Amino acid sequence: MAQPHAVEVMLRPAVELYSVAVSIGAAALCLFAPWSLALSPLLGLGAALGFMTFAAIRYRDARVIRRYRRNIRRIPRYVMASRDVPVSQQRLFVGRGFRWDQRHTHRLMQTYRPEFRCYVEPTLLYRFVRRLEQRLEFTPFPLSSLARVTAWDHPLNPVRPLPPVGGLPRLHGIEPQETDVSLPLGERVGHTLVLGTTRVGKTRLAELCITQDIRRKVNGEHEVVIVFDPKGDADLLKRMYVEAKRAGREGEFYVFHLGWPDISARYNAVGRFGRISEVATRIAGQLSGEGNSAAFREFAWRFVNIIARALVELGRRPDYLLIQRHVINIDALFIEYAHHFFARTEPKAWEVIVQLEGKLNDKNIPRHMVGREKRVVAIEQYLSQVRVYDPVLDGLRSAVRYDRTYFDKIVASLLPLLEKLTTGKIAQLLAPDYSDLLDPRPIFDWMQIIRKRAVVYVGLDALSDAEVAAAVGNSMFSDLVSVAGHLYKFGIDDGLPRASTNAPHTKVPINVHADEFNELMGDEFIPLVNKGGGAGIQVTAYTQTLSDIEARIGNRAKAGQVVGNFNNLFMLRVRETATAELLTRQLPKVEVYTTSIVSGATDTSDPQGHTAFTSNTQDRITTTSVPLIEPAHVVNLPKGQAFALLEGGNLWKIRMPLPASDADEAMPKDLQVLAGYMRQHYLDAGEWWENQGRAALQNESLPDDLLDDFKQMATAETDGARTS
Repeated sequence: MAQPHAVEVMLRPAVELYSVAVSIGAAALCLFAPWSLALSPLLGLGAALGFMTFAAIRYRDARVIRRYRRNIRRIPRYVMASRDVPVSQQRLFVGRGFRWDQRHTHRLMQTYRPEFRCYVEPTLLYRFVRRLEQRLEFTPFPLSSLARVTAWDHPLNPVRPLPPVGGLPRLHGIEPQETDVSLPLGERVGHTLVLGTTRVGKTRLAELCITQDIRRKVNGEHEVVIVFDPKGDADLLKRMYVEAKRAGREGEFYVFHLGWPDISARYNAVGRFGRISEVATRIAGQLSGEGNSAAFREFAWRFVNIIARALVELGRRPDYLLIQRHVINIDALFIEYAHHFFARTEPKAWEVIVQLEGKLNDKNIPRHMVGREKRVVAIEQYLSQVRVYDPVLDGLRSAVRYDRTYFDKIVASLLPLLEKLTTGKIAQLLAPDYSDLLDPRPIFDWMQIIRKRAVVYVGLDALSDAEVAAAVGNSMFSDLVSVAGHLYKFGIDDGLPRASTNAPHTKVPINVHADEFNELMGDEFIPLVNKGGGAGIQVTAYTQTLSDIEARIGNRAKAGQVVGNFNNLFMLRVRETATAELLTRQLPKVEVYTTSIVSGATDTSDPQGHTAFTSNTQDRITTTSVPLIEPAHVVNLPKGQAFALLEGGNLWKIRMPLPASDADEAMPKDLQVLAGYMRQHYLDAGEWWENQGRAALQNESLPDDLLDDFKQMATAETDGARTS
């Protein structure tokens, strides 16, 4: 066989140390007493060098065994500061690990065998110390200090507790030799999907990727970074600003946050378009298209398109407020556009319309026009007498000819969506006033962001209002898809003075990171991952389970369509078997070796013979076909570790570096206030790498109002006792 032993066994005593000790002793004897071996001093020196070389080789083999046994129980700590994260122009660094193959499956199966239990499970001393710490938790001072000593996390402590990451350390400890794992940047255009349950390291992986995307510089230019954060992570916002400042990009850093409209940038989701029909598509596309709702969505699309065309002809930029205003009262838009049209084409027509309006009363108004303004009826009567063709005017005329009650029923599904997007201060963000020069809040659109190579943080405040967050997120995705189509056709320099018609289009990498993207996903997200790669869009999506995607879309086929467009997969710890099988079903089965001992005894059939029985013992080696990894292995992953399918299906086992303390620069005052609010209201649990226990909670004092209540209660009890 090619290997020295048929079956590799690394869970064993380091017997190589015996030969190391013998070789060192022989080398000392040859060096200091060569005469005892009938050697000259020169030959003794040569023999000592030979023994020491052999001892060094055997010691290296022993170190591999000892490191393997240590890593099975405890993985060495892996810490990296943000400024030390490597930034490459060809690859994306994701952590340290190894490529998983048949050897690792074989080693992992060995750890579950009963004869190797002593090398895998915690020792008796470790379990005793942990039970002792539980008993000494509430004891007086001298004994409670003992528990703190045993819990000291230092290599000098032989019984120090395991890091608070859970899972099975053996999943990563089966490979003693780790290497840096990275993803080629050319593979990111195929999009990346990160799956993992709550608080297992998805945000840490996002920080690693976003840090490199912000600092990366290819051919002297930075890349576009857009981060969607529905829940609002203060540490992620701070990390983005610090890295942008470190890269000299703080001037191109935008913060859009629905929860803080006073300091947020402003954005008009329907203000920029290639075709006017895109406005109606972005708005009506968010309406339900299932069953009978499909017809109402088509009607809503038509009326929004009519309104958008009229606004553009009037020289106004469409926004949600204007569209909502004219959906509720389309008569005003019809009158305004008619005045504009006749003033340009037939100036004398308005006098006839005024005369017709003066003749109208409740008796001669047509039945289908009841409830409309008299001027609307007069314009309609004039248009019915005069042959005037204008597509916008004809569209508005068809809208006002509907019965008022019927029209309200048709657009009933559109009004709740517009209400979500135009309520309160959110209207100032999504329908900005371009003429207000005193407002310091910047206004951005995606084409501007891409041309400036900007960094954008989008906080959607989904914990406060999930409906509005989803509506705004879908609007942004739809707008981004439209911009991607424009970039694909004309390039980034279309319309600029330096643009050349013969020059090839410059493709700018657009890194889109969507945390908890199931909260934002709709039908608009599918073309983004389907066709966005041609325009340079590189989507990295983070979510918990596949069921979240299916429940959001409401269609298993569409959910499969979304997942099928992600070429790279990072699988952290998950609790859903179906999600784990998304990884394991793509992997082949491998052959692993197993050993078994067969022994037996046979009685002799010759009564006259001298042998009463014969016995034999055999070691048999068999091969068994098993999956490369099981779904149970994914479920038992420690926090901060993941299986990854990279570069066309190569399976890697990786672990991400823990964040080290880094003296970051100070943030602006408004961003500090925003980050503090996000930490106070959005943080649901401590980070998995921080061991925040009950002691931190016990050190905090009670609120002032509770202290006052307790004082009043104590005073009342004292007065009652004195009275009695």
